[in-house]
Amino acid sequence: MTEALLDPVREEVRTFRHSALDLLRGESPLQRLREEVRTERQFDRALWQRLADSGWSALLVPEALGGLGLGVRHACAVASAVGEHPLPEPYVGLCVQTVAALVRLPASALRDELLADVADGGRVIALAWQERLGQLSEAECRQTRAERDGDDVLLYGDKRWVCLGDSADGWLISACDDESPGVYWLPQGTPGVRVSTEERLEGLPLARITLDGARLPAAFRLASGTPAAAAIELANDTARLAQAAELTGAARRAHEITLDYLKTRVQFGKPIGANQALQHRMVDALLQLELAESTLEQVLRELDADPDALPRLASRAKARAAHAARFVTRLAIQFHGAIGYTDEHDIGLYFKRALGGNAWLGNAAAHRLRYLCLSSPAVEHATDEDPGDVPSPDTDWNALGDEQFRRTVRAFFARHYPDALRFPPRRLRWHEVRDWYLTLSRQGWLAPAWPREHGGMALAPEKLLAFMEESEAWGVARTPDQGIINLGPVLIRYGTPEQRQTYLPRILSGEHVWCQGYSEPNAGSDLASLRTEALADGQDFVVNGQKIWTTLAQDATHIFLLVRTDKAARKQAGISFLLVDLATPGITVRPIRNIHGDEEFCEVFFDDVRVPQANLVGELNQGWTIAKALLGFERIFVGSPQQSRYALHQLRALGQTSAAFEQADFRARYAELLLDTEDLGALYERFSDFVKRGRPLPPDVSLLKIWATETYGRISDQLAESAAEAGSAYGQVDLGGVRLAPLAPLMNAIITTIYGGTNEVQRNIVAKQVLGLPA
Repeated sequence: MTEALLDPVREEVRTFRHSALDLLRGESPLQRLREEVRTERQFDRALWQRLADSGWSALLVPEALGGLGLGVRHACAVASAVGEHPLPEPYVGLCVQTVAALVRLPASALRDELLADVADGGRVIALAWQERLGQLSEAECRQTRAERDGDDVLLYGDKRWVCLGDSADGWLISACDDESPGVYWLPQGTPGVRVSTEERLEGLPLARITLDGARLPAAFRLASGTPAAAAIELANDTARLAQAAELTGAARRAHEITLDYLKTRVQFGKPIGANQALQHRMVDALLQLELAESTLEQVLRELDADPDALPRLASRAKARAAHAARFVTRLAIQFHGAIGYTDEHDIGLYFKRALGGNAWLGNAAAHRLRYLCLSSPAVEHATDEDPGDVPSPDTDWNALGDEQFRRTVRAFFARHYPDALRFPPRRLRWHEVRDWYLTLSRQGWLAPAWPREHGGMALAPEKLLAFMEESEAWGVARTPDQGIINLGPVLIRYGTPEQRQTYLPRILSGEHVWCQGYSEPNAGSDLASLRTEALADGQDFVVNGQKIWTTLAQDATHIFLLVRTDKAARKQAGISFLLVDLATPGITVRPIRNIHGDEEFCEVFFDDVRVPQANLVGELNQGWTIAKALLGFERIFVGSPQQSRYALHQLRALGQTSAAFEQADFRARYAELLLDTEDLGALYERFSDFVKRGRPLPPDVSLLKIWATETYGRISDQLAESAAEAGSAYGQVDLGGVRLAPLAPLMNAIITTIYGGTNEVQRNIVAKQVLGLPA
């Protein structure tokens, strides 16, 4: 489904969710849930009927059977509302899991009758399929038996963790005969059935159903064989998606309650939210919430395009949302102090719901491993594969199918990229990568995100992501890209026509190689404190000062600078953005060796350097506006999944060649890092969409920078750790026939949390500008 078609659907879903929230605010006081946890209250039939009258139980039921005929997005919208305003009644189990199973079963008079009754609230039915702890699939354990006895069927076995308990009107029971699995309709009150409710902390009853010769008419078998098994699997995975939405809703509400508490609870004469340690932890909680929401949205979009991917996508969404809900709600109790530990405060209810939602239908750890098992291995591309034909540069890349586009990119790499430069252990210098830079330029592939009219590929986000993934898989080195990633978008947005005409073509041709002049010895992340000044003198500015940590300035021909042009103005208001030729007299460049001995950074000194005023980008003293936009572009770039995928590709190769995947702890850790990277991609996609639409990046783009760089660091740590003795080798080493540089990503990762504004500064930005926490 295209984005244009999805937008109306999303608006409809938002409206549906708001309607659900309005209903729940009246029907779901948390005191009722609190009492349900303490006592064994009966299922509230009157309330359930009101929910059914609002369409909840009919959401997934086809219109022909009296339902609304809507989809998983709508079910997730209601689940999100239930997460924010919890019900003792199990919405996900009864309205999503059961209905999804019935819809998937073969049509029959009995099935249609049950669906119609569920849709109008006349019957409450639960699915009983699980038999042992940690079971994720119906096929993993099939001990419940169905034995023929004349015209009847006798059921024997034990079902665990069944939604609702003996308040149900009946159950869909999975049981096997001698040949295949089946699904049976088991009405409440059938002889030979014993139901016991299992105590649950979160107030959602789960039951144990013991079957000891429960007699049913053979006609009560709704399906057998593959259709029966498929219905249960689809029901469970659909329920897991709704669970992810419910858990995310619970996390969102817990975060809101806690944020309000931090702003209003006063200790030592000021709100406790002014404490920086608490602020940073609240930012981390917001980050987990944003990851869960972005991941769920991406999962639902991918499901629209590929319904067969439901099992893998459901595990991904459940794993992220369950982790986020537990993280946020546990932190909420900590921040509320002793009152948060009491029964009278609502925050504990959200924590208990997070625990319950995580445990039922597979916890986060189990779904990470399931996702790993269901995901295709990273594609290994042999260097001797036939590259085929590479289309001309004027090809409409976005019109190509995804796989055709990927094959085209691989073909180009196979034909043109130097094998000696694959997976370099360090940032390459201009003389090493110049030929490749020019090769990309001739092909028109140097600026994949730039518009066509400026020499770019104008790739849509999904194509840009595919381009990056193939680059990572091939081990393509990063070229000098300050002009491509940072300056180009700034000139396209803020530059004059003359500036665009002068500089953009020369960036693409390699005639101009740019570096960035932002940081100073006492103005690193605090750019407003910079002291390099530019004073107007005739048609020029005269620049004096010093820049530091300027990446590969010794290879650059030009530098773009932030300079102070008005000392009397407040700090941010007196800054301008200048373009400077490094060959101008008065400029000195001094390289700085980094921690592993490479001259990656430089100091740049300016001593009465004359710069034409025509090189001013934007208005005088308005450089701070451009700086923030450029920092946004930089955080989008730094927030790309590229580095993490690059390191993860190496970790996977190491795990395969060393047999580390045979170790349970390595598999679990790799699965966690894989999902961290996948969900980084979802967060990245959210913010890159702002750029694509020409909208200003919001301040919470800092979350992207934090998660990207810290994920890269975690993967790099694991790579070095898993390499054992080779974990201290900076260069490439032969590890069982695979050449890797196991330490290089870690050495690179160290600096990523520092440049572009340290992650601590990013957390400060989010705490103040997004969460509104007090100074």
